Amino acid sequence: MRYLPLTPADRQAMLATIGATSIDDLFADVPAEARLSGPIAGLPGHASEMAVERHFSALARKNMAASHHPFFLGAGAYKHHVPATVDHIIQRGEFLTAYTPYQPEIAQGTLQMLFEFQTQVARLFGCDVANASMYDGSTACYEAISMAGRVTKRKKAILSSGLHPHYVSVAKTMAHFTGDTLDTAIPALDGTDMARLLDTVDGETACVVVQYPDILGRVEDLAPLAAKCHEAGSLLVAVVTEPVALGHIKSPGEMGADIVVGEGQSLGVGLQFGGPYVGLFACKEKFVRQMPGRLCGQTVDASGKRGFVLTLSTREQHIRREKATSNICTNAGLCALAFSIHMTLLGEKGLRSMAELNHTGAVDAAQRLAQVPGVLLATPTFFNEFTLVLSKAARPIVRALAEKGVLGGVSLGRLYPGEATLENGLIVAVTEVVTPDDIETLATALEEVLA
Repeated sequence: MRYLPLTPADRQAMLATIGATSIDDLFADVPAEARLSGPIAGLPGHASEMAVERHFSALARKNMAASHHPFFLGAGAYKHHVPATVDHIIQRGEFLTAYTPYQPEIAQGTLQMLFEFQTQVARLFGCDVANASMYDGSTACYEAISMAGRVTKRKKAILSSGLHPHYVSVAKTMAHFTGDTLDTAIPALDGTDMARLLDTVDGETACVVVQYPDILGRVEDLAPLAAKCHEAGSLLVAVVTEPVALGHIKSPGEMGADIVVGEGQSLGVGLQFGGPYVGLFACKEKFVRQMPGRLCGQTVDASGKRGFVLTLSTREQHIRREKATSNICTNAGLCALAFSIHMTLLGEKGLRSMAELNHTGAVDAAQRLAQVPGVLLATPTFFNEFTLVLSKAARPIVRALAEKGVLGGVSLGRLYPGEATLENGLIVAVTEVVTPDDIETLATALEEVLA
């Protein structure tokens, strides 16, 4: 039975209230060519559940599963080993349906987990305080830009050329509606744009946004840039898409970053075709009142027993809309739980060991692949991800590698379509799941397709 609670008269009254003549007016911002004018051609009107299951299973078999082939994809989403314990614990009834703990008296377990998650993120990022997670890394990045604007009362953000282009795209989308000015650039394979950032920051700059390690895998000292930002009254925002790296390299907070955000998918969360993921957000304590999202805190109840509460809730659901710091700060509770469990299982020593495995494997891979004729290593410093410059355009090479059963990396031509200076670039990521045999398989296949 269809559930249609509104009558045609109800709908017309609602449309009239908002000044729309028809429902179509609500989709005016969607290009006409992107809207469906009728049923999708070739799609049957109905089928049995078993038939649908068989059909989609057949489609799924056409995919190259990450677990079945040598896998070197990265560029913001990484394949790590997730212990079975993580899935076991997050499926417990206490957590499986967890979202925002609006009633702390019956959500002490969830609140304690989020409190511990915040502690882990703050320590990992080298910051004073972290929130209880956000939607994902890209939206957390823009939330940091918006927060910097509130703190500095400025509207200009300078984005490093090394910032992931998808993060740049999300920031541009949001800035279109907020009026922020974004100064962006395209990366170069022969060097970073640190000099540009140092020269461009001025008294009108709200923040400078850098990725660490950056989209090409490069690792740089952020301390000089942090000093220049602070001299100009600006904030330094650091974006971390591979948090495992911070088990091996200095955290952004230690180098003076004011706000550190990132994507937590690497720990506890599988690739899952692009989501759901979990946004990480941390900052210096003096900026906590401008931090978006929720902050869980520890307190004591009337009997003196330890308890947990939502200390800060700064989105429009909780406070007056005009005082809200964000309206997209979704708390990715279940993914945050998975992140926290994985971090707890590893511990500090385990995280450092895992990071060491990643870096060692990446160094071995870079050295081996650089021996392939027609391959040049473009990034002398990196953690577990590096960029190669091939003698041919990388996009068709990636497809040729896939035909040989190897998922060989992410082409820069895919990330930066139309940029001729980048079309030969290939980003290769190596994690602890990559074996020496996988590296040799990639090297052999690469040599064949470049010949």
